[in-house]
Amino acid sequence: MRSIRDTLAAVNAPRCPICNARLSCGLGSPLFPFCSQRCKLVDLSRWMDGDYVISEPLLADGDIPDADEYLEDESRE
Repeated sequence: MRSIRDTLAAVNAPRCPICNARLSCGLGSPLFPFCSQRCKLVDLSRWMDGDYVISEPLLADGDIPDADEYLEDESRE
């Protein structure tokens, strides 16, 4: 019979984003967050085919601070 702790660990186990299988590997695994090499390659293929995209730029061109301006601002304080 399974203990409550084992049952909760199984229920809360992370799942593979491709096939939804419970992961048996830990965070240190080269496969993480996937359950297998196959799922890892399926994900890579989706990125390469353009199925996944980043819809917005993380920063607009004008939002990136200039290092010199940042240093000048720091020296004024």
